[in-house]
Amino acid sequence: MSRTVEVAPARLERWVEGFAARHDGATRADVPGSFVLTGGDGSTATGEGFDHSRIGLVLVRRGGHAVGRDEGGDLLAHTCGTAYVQGKTKKGGWSQQRYARRRGNQADGVIGKVSELALRHLSAGSIDALVLGGDRRMSEQVLDDDRLAHLRDLPRRVLWDLPDPRYAVLQEAARRARAVRITLED
Repeated sequence: MSRTVEVAPARLERWVEGFAARHDGATRADVPGSFVLTGGDGSTATGEGFDHSRIGLVLVRRGGHAVGRDEGGDLLAHTCGTAYVQGKTKKGGWSQQRYARRRGNQADGVIGKVSELALRHLSAGSIDALVLGGDRRMSEQVLDDDRLAHLRDLPRRVLWDLPDPRYAVLQEAARRARAVRITLED
């Protein structure tokens, strides 16, 4: 059985001690950017850090968006907002097609707005890594903007399980971006 946990960097050593206590001791093998713990009972824990000082965050869903820049654990610049994107309709015919076009136009408007915010907050050279969250397709469409080409090749962490972005969600995404992801195998 496999599961993933996120541990704050400040709590990592204590978590490792707890893993060793629960699994009859543990041996640790470090590799660049990650580590592997092997417990005495055969369990393993593979940890992957995301150690970057300046992180850009782009969170987008149909109901909201948030773009921010985090430096050393502090959100220095951010903008959050909401947008209305009509839900799907189950009726057929011309109306359904009209609503689908409207939905597409509304979603394109959100993507354009988030692209503009990313240009404002995440200029070239201002960040070392990028976090994408919310809706996968919409987030990737934001990065399709040629003006954001400087963001495409940055180290990336994804958080697709986030709810509609608000300020509290943006703060939580920044915290989770810095967490060490540990995959446990029993």
